[in-house]
Amino acid sequence: VQLVESGGGLVQAGGSRRLSCEASGIIFRFYVMGWYRQAPGKQRELVALITSGGITNHADSVKGRFTVTRDNAKNTVHLQMNSLKPEDTAVYYCNAARGGQMYWGQGTQVTVSD
Repeated sequence: VQLVESGGGLVQAGGSRRLSCEASGIIFRFYVMGWYRQAPGKQRELVALITSGGITNHADSVKGRFTVTRDNAKNTVHLQMNSLKPEDTAVYYCNAARGGQMYWGQGTQVTVSD
């Protein structure tokens, strides 16, 4: 199983960034896909997730700014991040979960400058 994130980088506050995660080795459409993030010195936290049926859940801290979507035909989940703030700076991880199975990507760094 592989989850490969892309799209991270440096962005100015107020800007946008789109993260992508391509999955292989799983039957993608059956999995709940999630984005988590971990800032230095902090615990990993849920950012957003999307179920196999397309139901989404976003953390309060990103509601109205971030949007998670999935493309089952391409085994890909995206995180559109708008109105970025310095406090969004973190390593962002893709996650796939189904029953007792859980897989993680290697993470992609997003840095938001003032």
